[in-house]
Amino acid sequence: MSVKIDAKLVKELREKSGAPMGDCLKALQEANGDIEGAFVVLRKRGMASAQKKAARSTNEGAVGTYIHAGGKIGVLLEVNCESDFVARTDDFQELLKDVSMHIAASDPKFVRPEDVTPEDLEREREIYKAQALATGKPAAVVEKIAEGKMAKFYEEVCLLEQPFIKDQSIAVKELIAQKVGKLGENITVRRFARFKVGDPNWTVATTKQVEAAAE
Repeated sequence: MSVKIDAKLVKELREKSGAPMGDCLKALQEANGDIEGAFVVLRKRGMASAQKKAARSTNEGAVGTYIHAGGKIGVLLEVNCESDFVARTDDFQELLKDVSMHIAASDPKFVRPEDVTPEDLEREREIYKAQALATGKPAAVVEKIAEGKMAKFYEEVCLLEQPFIKDQSIAVKELIAQKVGKLGENITVRRFARFKVGDPNWTVATTKQVEAAAE
């Protein structure tokens, strides 16, 4: 059973760590409402330092590949950082390999929730609302149910929100945050492509910032 956390505590931890509100709430729940313990949880995951570095530009990085299932699935991935020095470290290359492997196994369709197309969002919301309405629940409850299912939808289709294939207790964004904390530079996933032999519906995903810069 989750511990009930006061919103003021979440806000205080947000200001102390710079981590997103949702991650602060989870950390406080894990620490049973102890703010110092929650801050340690965030630091272990790299979230405290990662959020502070998130605005820093990432113009270096590397492209990685991963071939799976006897050459039946292939992934091409670009991950960016701030310096060529970090891009060449073993830790960064390990991250590149792990995320490529994760994409091969989990088949995400987008990099981040912000990258989901308006058409996809509207389609999913309408489906969830229709499902909730069919149960006879009032409109206000229907909206809450739909929003809750949208969070699950993001977890299913967005790379950064998916549970990491090698450690289901953390999301891919937390895996990256751990590397940010260790390497001391902002790290971002720029784009990826996933191909499967015989499947015409291959995936090519790019962050919206990249698309905007290309226009």
